[in-house]
Amino acid sequence: MDALADVLQPYKDLVGSIAAIVTMGQMFSGTFMCWDIYKQGNTRGIPSTPFLGGIVMSIINLKYGYILRDDTMIQVNFFGLGLNIIYVLIYFNYTEEKVKTWAHIGISGAISAALLGYAEMEDPKLVEYRLGLIITAFMFFLIASPLFSLNDIIKNKSTEGLPFPMILSGTVVTFMWLLYGIILRNQFLVIQNVVALVLCSIQLSLFVIYPSKPKGSEKVKPKAKKID
Repeated sequence: MDALADVLQPYKDLVGSIAAIVTMGQMFSGTFMCWDIYKQGNTRGIPSTPFLGGIVMSIINLKYGYILRDDTMIQVNFFGLGLNIIYVLIYFNYTEEKVKTWAHIGISGAISAALLGYAEMEDPKLVEYRLGLIITAFMFFLIASPLFSLNDIIKNKSTEGLPFPMILSGTVVTFMWLLYGIILRNQFLVIQNVVALVLCSIQLSLFVIYPSKPKGSEKVKPKAKKID
């Protein structure tokens, strides 16, 4: 990795800028989910996990960026935090399960507060390593969450429930952050994005194996005519 890092080092600013731009672009993929919510007038079938998870991830990555003193990570996660807050507000406006959503928001807030508190109390010599482990585990959970419905995908032979724009853009984003992690020689950024790239690739392969069926494509059997 050191050899590749040396080769990429002169392009650090360029790679960092591209990583920031594609990450901000990927964050806008949540607008597709919000558009679906708007069209159907409610949030049925659409979980709040991507938005609330995005808030928690932005907060702890923002803290991690301050620990690393990396301006790119700080700017990107400030932007992501603001955008995901907007998504949550839209979701809450349309959901019919406001009490349940409030509970999920409370849990997300408690997790964020606990992790920020931990980062403040932990030994400065250990916090970068340990917070990196926590971020890695949480990131894997969020990226792998669409695969929790794998049984239904295989059973129905359809990826209709998977958010293709988020997965595709996520693949591009993880690749760019992998390069940036190599340049920084940060093992957590490298490990995070290698595994994330694998998970995204698995999910993209499902769209090839089980393409989603367009609505209204099912054939309706004609009713048999009654013979008088």
